[in-house]
Amino acid sequence: MKKIVLLLLVLLAILFGRGLLFQAPDIRNPEPAGRNIICFGDSLTYGAGASEGMDYPARLSQMIDAPVINAGVPGDTTADALARLERDVLARDPKMVLITLGGNDLKNGVDRERAFENLRIIVEAIQGAGALVVIGGVDIPFYGRGFAGAYRELAEKTGSVLIPNVFDGIMGKSDRMSDVIHPNDAGYAIMARRFYGAIEPYL
Repeated sequence: MKKIVLLLLVLLAILFGRGLLFQAPDIRNPEPAGRNIICFGDSLTYGAGASEGMDYPARLSQMIDAPVINAGVPGDTTADALARLERDVLARDPKMVLITLGGNDLKNGVDRERAFENLRIIVEAIQGAGALVVIGGVDIPFYGRGFAGAYRELAEKTGSVLIPNVFDGIMGKSDRMSDVIHPNDAGYAIMARRFYGAIEPYL
């Protein structure tokens, strides 16, 4: 019995020590410059499957009682988004940028390393403009190709706020999806609340 107690105490000491040594990374630009909150991404940002005014950026705008720019383009890969980054984000004086990108890379079989290199360039360019970045990750069981872990690694390396899986509690729920890929109004409402929770400490 004494050996078991001693072992538990040692394990607790190790875990406590790890907590002291491995702190969560600092968030970059926690007091962001700029004026505009921009949602930058693919069809999940655009609001495919939502009724008019029920996409997540519009719902988020209502929650914070401030304008939110919807810079979502259906079908965009990380490469597509990188090509329009200057026009749709950097030229708009960003304060906070909420990103949903990578799902189409996953669906289209784009190399994971290439996709996340594009995302790294996007994130760091936005942060270089003084804005806070929130990454909306995607975690699809069996088909994820390691993207979930890559989102976590990217957030840790860049000091971005991470939502590990924007689809959590949405995908696979018929009452929250408009089709197999896109949420409906109820699903986008959940996404909006999730993004609100991510940015609320920095508003």
